[in-house]
Amino acid sequence: MSENSNNLSDTPEFSRGKKVILRPLLRADLPKMIRWINDPDIRQYILAFWPTMEKNEEEWFDRLANGKTDAVFAITLLDGTIIGTIGLHKICWYDRTATTGSFIGEKQYWSKGYGSEAKMLLLHYAFHTLNLRKICSSVIEYNKRSYGCLRKCGYVDEGRQKRQHFKKGRYWDEVYLAVFRKDWEPLWRKFQRGGWGK
Repeated sequence: MSENSNNLSDTPEFSRGKKVILRPLLRADLPKMIRWINDPDIRQYILAFWPTMEKNEEEWFDRLANGKTDAVFAITLLDGTIIGTIGLHKICWYDRTATTGSFIGEKQYWSKGYGSEAKMLLLHYAFHTLNLRKICSSVIEYNKRSYGCLRKCGYVDEGRQKRQHFKKGRYWDEVYLAVFRKDWEPLWRKFQRGGWGK
């Protein structure tokens, strides 16, 4: 498949919501991911700062297939069009914890609820399938959209590292958040009933 393949509806479907599907990441997705990560509008919100090349992404993709501490998915529309990625990282099977990371790479879908629905589907997998108990995340302090998404999905602030990251010519705090399964369960029930986020 080429980078221009928009409809991948014949690929495996892992989890389906009302707006998005989570499916396994494919090697065919890598060209779009390279474009997204190198886009300055997106890169300002993630920790990448070096140019990302094809070889970098291919090596990362190959490591994912052999690891047991990361689970990464493509976020697609219901017609199969990939719009971003989301994953569980640093899964600790002893402590039953992990961290999440995600981004919507197709900017026309920002601030429309696609990312937060994908996060809820990922949390359902983390808590109900992997039997994790606490999921962590962090954002650069000016990333209000990502912060709002996490709060909507039940995360609460746990602290911050002062002036941790150099972006936009200055240093910014990194804000740490987390959600426990027991606190998230009522939110999931509302999500299933369709009253979530209102």
